[in-house]
Amino acid sequence: MSVTIKDIAKLAGVSHTTVSRALNDSPLINVKTKTKIKEIAKSLDYSPNFSARSLVLDRSFNLGLFFSTMNEGTSPGFMYETIRGANDVIQEQYNLVVRGIDGFADYKAVTKKNYDGVLVMSQSDEDDGFIRHLVAQEIPVVVLNREVEGMEVANMVSDDRQGSYRMVEHLIECGHQKIAIIEGRADFRSTSVRKQGYLDALQAYDIPVKKQYQVQGNYDLASGYSCMLKLLRLEEAPTAVFCMNDDMAVGALRAALEKGFQVPDQISVAGFDDNLFSGYLTPALTTVKRPIEQISRRGAELLLAMLNKQLEPQKSAMYLSTTVMLRESVGPPRA
Repeated sequence: MSVTIKDIAKLAGVSHTTVSRALNDSPLINVKTKTKIKEIAKSLDYSPNFSARSLVLDRSFNLGLFFSTMNEGTSPGFMYETIRGANDVIQEQYNLVVRGIDGFADYKAVTKKNYDGVLVMSQSDEDDGFIRHLVAQEIPVVVLNREVEGMEVANMVSDDRQGSYRMVEHLIECGHQKIAIIEGRADFRSTSVRKQGYLDALQAYDIPVKKQYQVQGNYDLASGYSCMLKLLRLEEAPTAVFCMNDDMAVGALRAALEKGFQVPDQISVAGFDDNLFSGYLTPALTTVKRPIEQISRRGAELLLAMLNKQLEPQKSAMYLSTTVMLRESVGPPRA
């Protein structure tokens, strides 16, 4: 039979309300009593009953983790790292509810009664309506992955423009001049940011920007495959292809190998994200590592600080650096 708050209250000689407040670090309970109650709870191997706690404290003990979409442009590795980062911080303090924003016809079910706070893993400006709803509902929110303009919300962001620049710079330093790019979804902010890094690097090294070397993908395997085929059919094919995510890079590698191109001897392929599988491909993929798990972890820590009244919600943006992971899929162009 599971241990309840009433069992702890009986042993501690206090009311069950006092126990509930103590276990939630309420400032209304003195330190001595709080310590005693927590020690009893630990000795009994107590696990919190979120339903009971929500009734006593008028809170849901739900934290939302919302993605722009669950099935388009959101790779399994990206989702896994995001959930793991948030869950490691939240642990048993809250229930973590994972949803896709695009799954809602409207946002009426997203209320302060149902969610104490929300993390938004945002990939598109189209999420702004949802974020505005959270702000209007006075639900504490931290937006991950994208800096939001015009709203007083905290942002935890990967410096994708810097990462893209450094990857293209690496290709140039390897001797490449004919560098193509397979872009992501046109409506995702990451696409425009990463493309700007690509263009910045070409311009910094006085390499002409060629329209035919810029092809539109969709952040999935199939688009990486079809875009690479398109590039290989060009009269003057590129010697290196920078893909805006690793899924498209895998599709691009498949297309190159099917057409008889050796990677990296005849064409170099680079990705972005450093998915779980990227280092285990043949050849292992040179890519940009985004600190997705760290972004999610830091965002969850910030959200908990807001919920615990340790920090006031405010407009802020924190950029976390990316890292170029040098592996086997990039080499110098054939002379």
